[in-house]
Amino acid sequence: MSALDSIDSLLFSLARAFCTPLAVFIQIQGCMICLTLALGWACAAYVRNREIKRMKDGMRCGNSFSFLCHDISELEHSNQIKLPRVTVVMPLKGFGEHNLLNWRSQVTSLYGGPLEFLFVVESKEDPAYHSVLRLLQEFKDDVDAKVVVAGLSTTCSQKIHNQLVGVENMHKDSTYVLFLDDDVRLHPGTIGALTTEMEKNPEIFIQTGYPLDLPSGSLGSYCIYEYHMPCSMGFATGGKTFFLWGGCMMMHADDFRLDRYGVVSGLRDGGYSDDMTLAALAGAHNRLITSPPVAVFPHPLASDLSFGRYWNYLRKQTFVLESYISKVNWIMNRALFSSHCYLSWGFAAPYFMALIHVAAVLRIYGKGYSLEETNITSGGLLLVSCLAICTFTELLSMWNLTRIEVQLCNMLSPEAPKLSLATYNWVLVFIALVVDNFLYPLSAFRSHFSQSINWSGIRYHLKNGKISKIERSKDMGPKFTDLGGKHLYGKKGAPPKVSFLSSLARSLAQWRQPKKFDV
Repeated sequence: MSALDSIDSLLFSLARAFCTPLAVFIQIQGCMICLTLALGWACAAYVRNREIKRMKDGMRCGNSFSFLCHDISELEHSNQIKLPRVTVVMPLKGFGEHNLLNWRSQVTSLYGGPLEFLFVVESKEDPAYHSVLRLLQEFKDDVDAKVVVAGLSTTCSQKIHNQLVGVENMHKDSTYVLFLDDDVRLHPGTIGALTTEMEKNPEIFIQTGYPLDLPSGSLGSYCIYEYHMPCSMGFATGGKTFFLWGGCMMMHADDFRLDRYGVVSGLRDGGYSDDMTLAALAGAHNRLITSPPVAVFPHPLASDLSFGRYWNYLRKQTFVLESYISKVNWIMNRALFSSHCYLSWGFAAPYFMALIHVAAVLRIYGKGYSLEETNITSGGLLLVSCLAICTFTELLSMWNLTRIEVQLCNMLSPEAPKLSLATYNWVLVFIALVVDNFLYPLSAFRSHFSQSINWSGIRYHLKNGKISKIERSKDMGPKFTDLGGKHLYGKKGAPPKVSFLSSLARSLAQWRQPKKFDV
């Protein structure tokens, strides 16, 4: 028997195996996952599109500022002077190609009430420090803003430390504090819309939003877009949600001044992820999280975003499930860990099976075999056809939601350069769907067994769900951040470039080493 005949025999055996009841169940399950995602995105599109129609109706009725408020009378001076003071805290790390445009969108908000901006950096050596100072020089007479140097964190992640230092420096009369990541591109009316909802319903604990990723063209950027899209349906509720994104969180300032619900102590004492910690506190104390329909933000990804940087980002995202503040929070995270891993591979596996079915059929017709000779039934092709239809439905729903969110962002920022759906490559989107869902469980298990992560040149070690040790070294970290491609260091002391394979090899070596915190 030739080598090619052996391969054919293996191929036909796999095709027959993938027609057994268990394999058929896996493939039907994959189809159901596709249709569930399609339905979720359709519902999210309905909520976002409803906001577009509201804005268009407002403009037809004479409200040219419907992108700022529902009722144009809200812009009258008598109403504007009653608006509460808001402090915007932005923890910074590094400087990249999109930062200046993002920062400009933040400090040029059309919010009519008292507003201050606090840009918080770890040290003056951070590349962001001097870039922010130059930007603020342009607006020094028009914007209440300053740069705060937070110093090094010792008990929590550097981002959380910067946020808490920002809160300590906010104005004593601030009613609300808005935490923004430096890669968030705000709309002119975002702060006003968030504040209005907080004023309408004082029971709101946190208001949040979610990014609309703008892929740069690389497979890594499309994998990040695909990773975020399933989560986006949880933020497109138009109201109450259980999800929280750390890139945009508006809260009551007094919650931090008085450490209500343990928000300060929960973050400060071993906190790794700001949004996961605050979401856990909201659940523990039955506090309300909401996401208004206008809280969707353009998020341009770095033009040179490599697959290795995507992998580093995925590692950080799966690592958050290893942090927790209570037993209940640990159980919830384990449930998320298990379900996400199961569904990810449940989504990816049918495509491998479909590939085998198609390859087997091509070999049968290519070599002139009969179905009787190979004992292969037509059931495999039927399953492939069902998967193809479900995948097309899913991609169509994803395309529709992205189209509507692009349109909504363009309407909310009429002065900004227009976003376009034409830049999206839907072949790469499909490939990213399979690749990301295949890699997620690998990253999740890697995070579970390592209990440590490198985040922007800082290695955090967890013990019992909290940060127990922090290591800093420029030689141990990347030169750029994962999504924005921001420079983390100045020209001096920047570490050499490391390939994706080298990064995986080093991670594997560290995984095999005994951990200092193993009991």
